[in-house]
Amino acid sequence: MGIFSRFADIVNSNITAILDKAEDPEKMVRLIIQEMEDTLVEVRSNSARTLAEKKELTRRLSRLQSNADDWQSKAELAISKNRDDLARAALTEKSTLESQVSSLKGELEHVDEHISRLQGEITQLQEKLNDAKARQQALTMRQKTVKSRLDVKRQLDSSKVTDTLNRFENYERKIDDLEANVDSYDLGKQSLQDEFAALESEGKVEDELAALKAKLNKTDKK
Repeated sequence: MGIFSRFADIVNSNITAILDKAEDPEKMVRLIIQEMEDTLVEVRSNSARTLAEKKELTRRLSRLQSNADDWQSKAELAISKNRDDLARAALTEKSTLESQVSSLKGELEHVDEHISRLQGEITQLQEKLNDAKARQQALTMRQKTVKSRLDVKRQLDSSKVTDTLNRFENYERKIDDLEANVDSYDLGKQSLQDEFAALESEGKVEDELAALKAKLNKTDKK
């Protein structure tokens, strides 16, 4: 037996409530869709049989009505010929046929009501099926998103990421050491421009020293 024991269970069911109670909503949606699709096939087949039955009843009704009209014509002919006995027999046959016509009309009304209910139920079931398929797609997308996020979280929380970051820090320290070694080779070495700048600086100092001595000499002489 499927999830739903009767067609009305599917039409009247609340899919949201079913999914809220399900341990595995994705699996439940798949089962609901399968059950609905199977039920739709069954109901449409039933509807097709009912439509065929209606056509057959309509043909029988047409034949009976035609025969009743024929007996009416025969009764009128018998009366015109003063054959009341034949007219009575013809009217009796007509009455029997009209009784059958009335019964068939009642059956046709019942069949029309049944077809109308089936069409309404098929419409409701199709809407439920579309809703279930939409939820199935949404659940699938949510599952993929959650799985991707979980994979990222696991990667961030794993020791591999920590080890990788530690290796980067080691590489940075090694590069800092290499740069320090390079800088140490340049210590004590002056470029040509540095030497001229030093000469200019020394010249300024000597000039200031000479000016200071001259000033002091003048002060002593006074």
